Amino acid sequence: MHLTLLSPTIFESAAILNYLEQHFSLEKGIYKKGNLEVALSICGVGLVNTCIHTMQLANNKSDLLILIGLAGAYNQDLDLGSVVNITEERYGDLGAEDKDGSLISIHDLELIPSSKYPFKNGKLINPAASEFSFLPSATSVSVNKVTGSQTSIDLMRAKFNVDVENMEGAAFYQVCMEQRKKFLQIRAISNYVEPRNRAAWQLDLALKNLSDVIISMLDGLSDT
Repeated sequence: MHLTLLSPTIFESAAILNYLEQHFSLEKGIYKKGNLEVALSICGVGLVNTCIHTMQLANNKSDLLILIGLAGAYNQDLDLGSVVNITEERYGDLGAEDKDGSLISIHDLELIPSSKYPFKNGKLINPAASEFSFLPSATSVSVNKVTGSQTSIDLMRAKFNVDVENMEGAAFYQVCMEQRKKFLQIRAISNYVEPRNRAAWQLDLALKNLSDVIISMLDGLSDT
């Protein structure tokens, strides 16, 4: 099996890289152990960087592309540090701002039909997500700037009613779906989406738990 891991930053994948370097052999940029081959790639932060990078990988031989990283949670039933499988994505700020500050989405504007592939009712739904039942599932919205004021939070909740937000997922989904690539997105909850308060974030816990999940997955796959 050939697996490609994408991470927005090296910060989010440093422990996984260390694990690969210690337990896998490296041949021409690919980490190998048993029948498992792993490529680790930094896609950059944001939707544009992720789109470009994922397109560059679309023709490689990967059986599965996995985007990993951190996320903020709207759903406060999700514990800080918990790790989730993102089953669907939406674009959170693509469209127009209405006079009350709310978003008129690109689908509301009828510039992109809401159910023209790969969209379904304005959502990008991972067709392979249900195959990976080892994590709780969550829905997400992707934004160019993380939400940090109560006004914006209220507007986003009313518009999308999703569990989490991130800055890369929708672009990754759209490219993978257009290119018919099998994919997965795994996120760890580093903070709640609330008026911006970095002191309340649990970055270290989220990074540790994310790394532990990915390393456990790689261990299992390399033993098959």
